[in-house]
Amino acid sequence: MEVILKEDVNKLGHRGDVVKVADGYGRNYLLPQKLAIEATQANKAVIDQMKASAVRKSAKEKVEAEAFSTQLSEVELVFERKVGENDHLFGSVTSGDIAHELEAKGYTIDRRKIALDEPLKSLGEYHVPVKLHREITSHVKVTVKSDQPESETVPAAAV
Repeated sequence: MEVILKEDVNKLGHRGDVVKVADGYGRNYLLPQKLAIEATQANKAVIDQMKASAVRKSAKEKVEAEAFSTQLSEVELVFERKVGENDHLFGSVTSGDIAHELEAKGYTIDRRKIALDEPLKSLGEYHVPVKLHREITSHVKVTVKSDQPESETVPAAAV
């Protein structure tokens, strides 16, 4: 089945591309989610208009993403978590946690745009990439620290 993408789809193509996909993927996901339209002769005539519109829209989004990237690069998030032996966290800090904390600071970002390969499971300072546009990636400084003061972390046997 050939479809025309109305939005960028990861690992498939960009807005305005004509791509060949499995029938089920097209019928059950791309078309109902309005991510694509079927590539009929009538729709192919509209592709040129869509591509011109997509180029304009992408350029506008890129400018907005660049401005947002400069704001976001100055943001610093601090997470306090319970810590076990060897500074290993009970639980972890996930992309959802980071998105929630960014939203609390006034930045609305979808958690799927936070490119965290795996959750943060140890104390420290991290620079987490946030994909704002297909060409623009910003980094957010994330610090994970213990929720207990340093004096309380002395083992009970030493007292």
